[in-house]
Amino acid sequence: MKVEQAPRLATIEGIAMRIKCPWCGDRPLDEFSYSGDATVRRPDEASAADPAVWQDYVYLRDNPTGRHIEYWQHAGGCRSWLIVERNITTHEIHTVSLANPQQRESE
Repeated sequence: MKVEQAPRLATIEGIAMRIKCPWCGDRPLDEFSYSGDATVRRPDEASAADPAVWQDYVYLRDNPTGRHIEYWQHAGGCRSWLIVERNITTHEIHTVSLANPQQRESE
């Protein structure tokens, strides 16, 4: 039987990546779930009937390098949805903000 190694966390110069949640503070990466590209926009109603437009929206993604904006959820903490700007090449976090700033004001 072959023994599998556990996946390695994304690191910056040997230090595991951490995300600073606006509510919980600086937290380890394993508390968060990556939820995709935050720059992709849903097709407008005029083009929504075209299956090719939906195929592009659902399946085609760029593979950028450098800074990129992504959705993350603090699944192992306060469960907030976040917008994280990070460098995909170095994993350096530049900004973190709530995806819906009103979510805590209504609680």
